[in-house]
Formats: sequence, C-alpha cells, structure tokens
Amino acid sequence: MVPYKYIAIEGCIGAGKTELSLQLAKRLNARHVLEQFEDNPFLPKFYADKRRYAFPLEMSFLASRYHQLSADLQQGNLFQQHIVADYVIQKCLLFSRVNLDDEEYNLYNKLFQIIQLNCPAPDLLVYVFRDIPQLLKNIAKRNRDYERNIDESYLSNIQNGYMEMFKNQTSQRILLLDAHQFDYVDDKNNFEIIFRLLQQEYPLGVTKITL
Repeated sequence: MVPYKYIAIEGCIGAGKTELSLQLAKRLNARHVLEQFEDNPFLPKFYADKRRYAFPLEMSFLASRYHQLSADLQQGNLFQQHIVADYVIQKCLLFSRVNLDDEEYNLYNKLFQIIQLNCPAPDLLVYVFRDIPQLLKNIAKRNRDYERNIDESYLSNIQNGYMEMFKNQTSQRILLLDAHQFDYVDDKNNFEIIFRLLQQEYPLGVTKITL
C-alpha cells in the first residue's frame, strides 16, 4: 500500500516525469493532474525569443498551474483515494529565476508568494534525475518543434535550480531517483521497482536512491 495520498512527480525537461505519473496514476486508480503546457501559446514563442517572451510565459504558467491545482485538489472522489500530479507549483519560481531578469523576477516572486499559500504541498515529491545527455536524447526523441533549440546550458540551469531548491528542504518528503538510463516506460519490471519504493515511509528532507 502506498501511504501517500498526494504524490507529485518532478524532473528536468525530458526526464520522463509525465510518463511516470501516468503509470502511477493508473496503478493507483488516482486522480491524475497533468500539466497542460502544450496549450500555452507563449511556449513556442519563448523558445524562439527567450528575452521577449519570458515574462508573459512565466505569468501564464503561474496562472494556469494555480487554477489547475486549486481546482483539482479540492475535488473529492470516494473512489479515488490518491492524487498524482506531474508538477509542483514551486517549479514556477524555479523556472522564473532562470528565465527572468532581476526586476521581473522580484515582481513575479511577490505574486508567487501569495499564490502558493493556496496550493497544498504533496505528501511526497518524487524527482526523476537524469544527466544532461540523456535529457537531450529524450527531448530529441519526442521531436517537438519548439524544443529543438534547447541547449545543454539551459537544461543545466534548470536542473541545478531543482538541486538548489532541495538542498535545504526539511519540511517536505523528497524522493530523488537517480534514473540514468533506467527505462520504466518499456520495461514494466523497472516501474515495479519504483512502485515498491513508493510504498515505503520516508523522513522529511531528501532521500536519494540510485536505480
């Protein structure tokens, strides 16, 4: 039995967090909260011109993520005892720190601090860690037009931002899965390994497991 009612899956771009959240939600018969990033009209514009579209992109993501989480997490369902999301609201602050200049970030941060008060933290945050070459390989494999210009330095900045966010975290349970070349999409036995890990009780702070 998985003891966590609300589980969030996170990872850098191309880590495979959405696929893991899909499998986990299906296995638990859980409500699945899936980020609707492909509907964001600013995303392809941002990858074409980061400086011009960074602020509207981050503001639109903040609004959509807040609306989705606040709506989905308040819905009750007697037949679904678990909630699985493929993101946490804190990723807004992380991406904005990388993408915005200081003045824009300071303004954004003020709004974020108000909004996050209404978004409950997950009982367990699972972070899927993959190295940069593997992330680039996965991004190329899914072949999205607007992601073709993503470079190593941008992915490194995002991944380092997550690691910095976790460094001093003592109020949340974080399971960091070092999943370099660990295939849980095509290899169902590997997914079972992760599922068994989620049945364990973890202390507050970061627990790192190499798969």
